[in-house]
Amino acid sequence: MEALILYFVLFFPGVYSSGPLGAETIPFSLLRELSRTITYSLPSLALLWYLITDKKGFSSLNEIKPRKPDLVSLGIGLPGLIIISLIISLLAYLFSQFLGIPTPPKVEGPATVAGFIVLFFSCLGTGYLEESYFRFYLLTRLETAVPNIVLRIAASTLLFSLCHAYEGPWGILNSVLAGVFLSILFLRYRSLHGIAWAHAAYNFFVYSMSLA
Repeated sequence: MEALILYFVLFFPGVYSSGPLGAETIPFSLLRELSRTITYSLPSLALLWYLITDKKGFSSLNEIKPRKPDLVSLGIGLPGLIIISLIISLLAYLFSQFLGIPTPPKVEGPATVAGFIVLFFSCLGTGYLEESYFRFYLLTRLETAVPNIVLRIAASTLLFSLCHAYEGPWGILNSVLAGVFLSILFLRYRSLHGIAWAHAAYNFFVYSMSLA
């Protein structure tokens, strides 16, 4: 019950606020990203980690400090996310018109150094927030209630993909594949930091590529 309440408190509004449904382009706004990081990502992450530590205090986070497996997870996670995204982009390019499915919205990257600095921290905050909840928190909390590992991954991935509904059908498919991939990676290495870094780096990569 706590997990579902936390999801609706932290992520359900994101279905509407992350981007307009059906938009062809999502423009970059320095003020919006800065505001979202300070007023949403950081407080949400603080609350989530407080619950993750079972309210023992943030000093207990030393138990999940970065380790070598995090680098392995990062090294596998980032290329994997990029490959998944490229495959989805290719499928969208080949079949969107034939199937009558709109292509995913294009994101605009920052045009200034200050914009890239804000984008870096925004991506890092989003990466840590989503991975802390959908992989570290949810998959761990469901171990007792849902012994079947496939069902746990499915539940985590379903909630994760709903947060990306604004990206349209192709974006949801990308989120499903990425969610399954990151869940398997987390369960294999028990690495929060690695998948959070990979998630953040992937988001930064997507924004940067829009400038190419």
